[in-house]
Amino acid sequence: MVKYKTTMSPDRLSLTFSALADPTRRAILARLTNGARSVTELAEPHDMSMPAISKHLRVLERSGLIERSREAQWRPCRIKAAPLKEAVDWMEQYRRHWEQSLDRLEEYLKVLQSGKPKAKGKTNERKK
Repeated sequence: MVKYKTTMSPDRLSLTFSALADPTRRAILARLTNGARSVTELAEPHDMSMPAISKHLRVLERSGLIERSREAQWRPCRIKAAPLKEAVDWMEQYRRHWEQSLDRLEEYLKVLQSGKPKAKGKTNERKK
């Protein structure tokens, strides 16, 4: 049995995945990977109102994926990578599990294809 270590609370993980579930929010995060952007810059490629963009930004901020600050008249948004890393670490456990399962299946298929069953302990052969 595989033991899984969680590095974040389920609430935080849920907030992260909930925020990532929306394509607009993922697009906003993608734009922020190139550096801080204003709300107006983040809204440019989207055909939606500024209040709608602001709602998306609040979801991202509440999940911890971005931070907003104030520098004079400019209010930049920046990506925060920690929640993404925690989500990746959580998913990594499952990737390893499935890779191991698929490796075992591959070995089993090789045995079946060779026509020679793999011995498991003692065999029950009849003596002639």
